[in-house]
Amino acid sequence: MKVKICGITNIEDALYAVECGADALGFVFYKNSKRYIKPEKAKEIISHLPPFVFSVGVFVNENPEKVNMIASETKLNAVQLHGDEDLTYLAKINYPIIKAFGVNENFDWNVLSKYECNILLDTYSNNYGGSGEKFDWNLIPNEIRNRIILSGGIDVNSLSMIVNEIKPAAIDLSSSLEQMPGKKDHNKIKIFFEEFKNHWR
Repeated sequence: MKVKICGITNIEDALYAVECGADALGFVFYKNSKRYIKPEKAKEIISHLPPFVFSVGVFVNENPEKVNMIASETKLNAVQLHGDEDLTYLAKINYPIIKAFGVNENFDWNVLSKYECNILLDTYSNNYGGSGEKFDWNLIPNEIRNRIILSGGIDVNSLSMIVNEIKPAAIDLSSSLEQMPGKKDHNKIKIFFEEFKNHWR
């Protein structure tokens, strides 16, 4: 199970997350987000990351050409789309895609079969981007659980259910590891990865 830490805005948080065990880091290029980072700042941080650490750019209904341009300039490995992007939009992206879907009790799971990219499941919200809230993970069909990226309200207290019952391909955390939006709490990161490694043995 891979771990992505999202909402990275500074080199200190990036390097500490990697040191603790993060497989991927997320950089939010959605200007309405409290965790927004300028592409040039993200490029600088990414240039200091060790090999094999995945860099993911988060976008919301951005012009596809701009997505490709930012991904190229910052040396992203993948783009994560959190808006209303459809299949026609996805076809214009030149990078590996993670498509995020907001889930509630009315979510149509058949929609996912149309997408051949990586799928991230988060809690449904009227606002774009993550809410930091947990949805009912029991709703996730068994046959797709090991292929999804799980997000929304993940913390040390939910690790047991994630590891033993959901078993997703990856998990994505942001707000639960913060002091404030855009600034990580290094102690929370340390404790999380210690617990993660204990559960994953």
